[in-house]
Amino acid sequence: MRFKRLNVMYFIFSLMGGLLVLFTLLPILRSFLAQTPSILIEEVTDKGVQEAIFNSVFLSAISATVAAIFGIPLAYILARKNFFGKSLVESIIDLPLAIPHTVAGILLLFIFGRYGMVGALFERFFSLRFVGTKLGIIVAMLFVSLPFMVNSAREGFESVDVRLEQVASTLGAAPFEVFKRVSFPLAIRGLLTGWILTWARAISEFGAVIILAYHPMTAPIKVYDVFTQFDLKHSSAVAVLFLAICLVGFVIFRFLAYGGMGKRRQ
Repeated sequence: MRFKRLNVMYFIFSLMGGLLVLFTLLPILRSFLAQTPSILIEEVTDKGVQEAIFNSVFLSAISATVAAIFGIPLAYILARKNFFGKSLVESIIDLPLAIPHTVAGILLLFIFGRYGMVGALFERFFSLRFVGTKLGIIVAMLFVSLPFMVNSAREGFESVDVRLEQVASTLGAAPFEVFKRVSFPLAIRGLLTGWILTWARAISEFGAVIILAYHPMTAPIKVYDVFTQFDLKHSSAVAVLFLAICLVGFVIFRFLAYGGMGKRRQ
């Protein structure tokens, strides 16, 4: 009797999950089926489209890597230490998730614009600008995607038994050695998942990027630009190309992240 109840539950859950997958898949599948080969080839061979897609893929990977370099240490502290203001720090990290992305772009202009406190210093001392440059794109992508890295990494570290770290410390390992040899390897799945999610969020960013750096174009901005200049058929062709690249990227990154670790736990 209990087995039958479990079967019913799994059937209902599978049905609900299938509807959600179908909801996600239908618009994507419809966009692929609606393509005109001649228009698709035209957009594939367009150097502007190629450059925009490359910018999205490459700059989002840089953003995710920067997020990992600075976010992993913070995530470890949040996972292991209790301190005054911890909830405030966690809330600040999560805040970009709630800020409309055009608003995020405006906020970043105050700091990284030509007359912003950081932007002015970089332009004066390093001759580097954020507005209208790839550096600005990275900043915009990093701002909106950083919470994914920190939160995933924190959950990864929280899944590591703290007693293992204590044993390593008892055996004479320094704090960084404990982190490098115990905590980091055991939390690696969460860290890699965080990097992939951060990359995915960064590569899709539109609002903050278009305000801070309309040029050089990224793929989402190129789709918008083609839509306003031409029509839905041309813009959907660029969108389909971008979706295909994202899908390939997901497959590759997940294979690299989990392929060498054996099968996931059941």
